[in-house]
Amino acid sequence: MKDHSAAKTLLLLVSVTLLAFLVQGYHPGVEDDGVYLAAIKKDLNPALFPHDADFFRVQLQATIFDKVIAGSVRVTHLPVGEMVLLWQFVSIALILWGCLRIARRAFAESHAQWAAVAFVAAVLTLPVAGTALYLDDQYLHPRALATAAILAAIVAVLDRRPFLAAFLLALAIVTHPLMASFGISYCVFLWWRAEKPLLSSAAAVLPLGWIFEPTSPAWQQAANTRNYYYLSRWHWYEWLGVIAPLFLLWGIYRLARNDGSLVQENVRENKVQGRVALRLVLFGIFQLAVAIAIMLPPSLDRLKPFQPMRFLHLLYLLFFLLVGGLIGQKILGRHAYRWLLLFVPLGLGMFWTQRQTFPATRHVEWPGAKPRNAWVQAFQWIRQNTPSDSLFALDPYYMELPGEDFHSFRALAERSALADYVKDASVATQVPSLAARWKKEVDAQQGWSNFQAGDFQRLQRSFGVNWVVLAQPGVQGMDCPYQNSRVLVCRLK
Repeated sequence: MKDHSAAKTLLLLVSVTLLAFLVQGYHPGVEDDGVYLAAIKKDLNPALFPHDADFFRVQLQATIFDKVIAGSVRVTHLPVGEMVLLWQFVSIALILWGCLRIARRAFAESHAQWAAVAFVAAVLTLPVAGTALYLDDQYLHPRALATAAILAAIVAVLDRRPFLAAFLLALAIVTHPLMASFGISYCVFLWWRAEKPLLSSAAAVLPLGWIFEPTSPAWQQAANTRNYYYLSRWHWYEWLGVIAPLFLLWGIYRLARNDGSLVQENVRENKVQGRVALRLVLFGIFQLAVAIAIMLPPSLDRLKPFQPMRFLHLLYLLFFLLVGGLIGQKILGRHAYRWLLLFVPLGLGMFWTQRQTFPATRHVEWPGAKPRNAWVQAFQWIRQNTPSDSLFALDPYYMELPGEDFHSFRALAERSALADYVKDASVATQVPSLAARWKKEVDAQQGWSNFQAGDFQRLQRSFGVNWVVLAQPGVQGMDCPYQNSRVLVCRLK
């Protein structure tokens, strides 16, 4: 019977993971994956990116993520695209498995446990207020694997297994140090007992162990491209997304403490539910205070790239887990039509939102399939038809151009390029030694939309650029061996 139950659980978990994946979509090489996928490909082929590897390599020195993915490609001999897709599916499954394990300790009823998992699965691409994060990205991100380890550590803390929790948090640290710091902080609050106040206070400040570095005008220019670094720029609705969950979690705690309708055998789960909610409130208040102390004073500007408000990622994930479980417990029950009335519109709404986010791209960009996106088609041609030591220049805002859908040139074309304004600015804030180079290259590309052939020759003389990627209709007098409805790829002589 136990084996049968385990097989049923596995089947349900895989099914929910597949549905979550299909709602979420899959877009390798977009947004931050310009850093991670490029690093994986560099690990596999050191000849790539001879001119600009510092724009992803230095940032990844503190993580084993790219090495593990590249190692799995070498061991299995699978193509990198297929292996990254498999890891993406596994990462979603591990997150949902962690949610299920927590839900089983917080809710007695199986329908409440699976409602918690299904609710999280449905909202994986929900933005986390003001932080420029989703609960999970539409591509493989080390944050997902670190989150899975943190959720497993939370289970270990609930089960009073401190050494296992410490191991799992250490695993999160070497995967994504920043997110791991928030996981450590919450696990300390969750572990805390009144008789151990000094221990909890000492450990809770772990997220504050950051290094001060002086800033430069170039660094300040890069930082100013990230509005979420500055709390004074947050909108009222983003602040509502910070405060409202704390009040709602307090309500969940009070409900768990005062609910007299539970039978005796459910008391243990109710206590866990209340404990998780209350410690989330304390964790949220503490981390919010840390964030305000770090992000408001101009003298602490160097600490802004550590993005302390991203504690909301873990808080949101556990909040939606508890909300989903309560909905399943008190509303959905075992009534199939109620499940359909909730999850079908919710899933379709999240699917529609993703289609608006990537309108010029297939919802799932399967490895090996012909790309629909014209920019990705051009990047594919570049990968197959230009020397690996080429240096390209593009519009520094190319990721924001209509129809581009935030695809990264480096990750998909596998060629070096001058710094861009959209994503490389974030790297420059994380690695201050790159800020001056970022500013020099970005400044040299300002006014791109008005460039003529002579401007591209200037980039060739100054930086060694020998190819450029242009939006249609391009520039007269250029030698462009590839073009499609939106993009031209031109050689500089």
